[in-house]
Amino acid sequence: MGGLSGKSIGAAWDHLRRLPVWLPPALLTLAVTVTGLNSAQLWRDELATWSAATRSPRDLARLADTIDAATGPYYLLMHVWTRIVGDSTVALRAPAVLAMTVAAGLLAVLGARLVDRRAGLFAGLLFAVLPGTSRYGQEARPYALATVLAVLATLLLVTALRRPSWARWAGYAAAVAALGLIHLIALTLLAAHALVVALVWWRGTVPSGIPAPGSTTPSTTAPADRDGAPDRRVWRWLVAVLPVALLAGPLLLKARTQQSRQLNWVHLVRLDDLTALPGGVTQSSVVGGLLVGVAALGAARLGRRALLPVTAVLLPVLLLFAAGTVVPLWVPRYLVFVVPFACLLAGAALAAVAAPAALVVVVLAGLLGLPDQAALRRTHEWPRSAPVDYAGAARVIADGQRPGDAVVYSPRHSWLFLDLGIEYHLSDPPRDVLVTEDEVRRGDLWAAECPQPAPCLAGTARVWLVVSGRHAEPLAAVPGAKGDTLRRDFTVAQVWQRPGLTVALLTSRPDR
Repeated sequence: MGGLSGKSIGAAWDHLRRLPVWLPPALLTLAVTVTGLNSAQLWRDELATWSAATRSPRDLARLADTIDAATGPYYLLMHVWTRIVGDSTVALRAPAVLAMTVAAGLLAVLGARLVDRRAGLFAGLLFAVLPGTSRYGQEARPYALATVLAVLATLLLVTALRRPSWARWAGYAAAVAALGLIHLIALTLLAAHALVVALVWWRGTVPSGIPAPGSTTPSTTAPADRDGAPDRRVWRWLVAVLPVALLAGPLLLKARTQQSRQLNWVHLVRLDDLTALPGGVTQSSVVGGLLVGVAALGAARLGRRALLPVTAVLLPVLLLFAAGTVVPLWVPRYLVFVVPFACLLAGAALAAVAAPAALVVVVLAGLLGLPDQAALRRTHEWPRSAPVDYAGAARVIADGQRPGDAVVYSPRHSWLFLDLGIEYHLSDPPRDVLVTEDEVRRGDLWAAECPQPAPCLAGTARVWLVVSGRHAEPLAAVPGAKGDTLRRDFTVAQVWQRPGLTVALLTSRPDR
């Protein structure tokens, strides 16, 4: 049995070696991320994406000015996408699937350029089986796009450093500009790029960990461009990053003014938050620990060639951690874009052992992540044991809805986005009776409600009340004037419990 297994793995490796280095990781990533793509409901952040993507460009500009400037370019991209493809769950998540698929292929190419073909292949395969790749490859948010742009920008940087030309630097500039527009935090990757560029300018490519074209031996000559002219790569890099400063700078300034509202749920970072990061970005503590351990071995094996991937992992993490000690910014998923570079280091370690043994490690990482893979396909909420069944609540309302019915949400101004969740799953939802100005007209993610609910509820015979959490007495869970009015003028006719939500049908009192 063991002999047959070894022969089977060896045969599989022979087939992999004949394919382009990027193809197996890309195909595996595509297969994994499309599996159960629409199993989990859109969660709160994805509902925000849907709400924004279905607005006009003018309304998106107003939203960016109010609360979400940092994500504005992504919302505009998704607006174009949904106009072409639609706004189903699969359609909304498809860009993330494609981004992670391309990221895996580009990672394999980057590994082949920096180390060798085996390292690139194992890096891409390992990246494909991580639960975090599936999690953010199945989410209608910008993190998968930031990941592919981070890998692309780094690959183009290596290409430009090895064979400098304005065309290659222009490609790098475009990738970095797109990276900054999609995800401002990902611009911390430029710290690693700057360090490598400076070392290349000072010592040359090979001593700085960038293999020279067609050679892997260190150069003892002074740094020079291909034509023998003085090395201008550092100046070309500065010119290449100028567009991102011009484009992302205004977004950064605007996002700073919105930080207290956008991230009011985030606390200042603590040291234990740093230790929990591998599990956070890979969506599995066990797999995250395995990745860190194998990546450390790979860094030790590579020596100076580890400079770019090591700094691409550590510098963004340390910069965000330092900022998070002063301003509440530490959110692990913001650093998903560093995971491919950790996989590159791990791929270098796996390339040092026999191919069957390396493939066993990749398979082991996939098996260890299976419980988390299954859990994230049930819900994207955290913790996984606390799903929010928007679709189930919407079905309850759809089955019992009558003309003239109204709906009331509690709480309204919550990151759960109860109204968006119900509206997404109902083609013809009941009238949102308390709304005085919807979220689109406000340029916000939340609508404005009647300060005095009684006049707005006058004349309404039936109200569907949607409350977050499970409540035997749903009216008791509604605070303030809204709850007082509902308790005074309505009675509970029926209650339905759904994961994370309570739906109640209220009827007006006869003596009202």
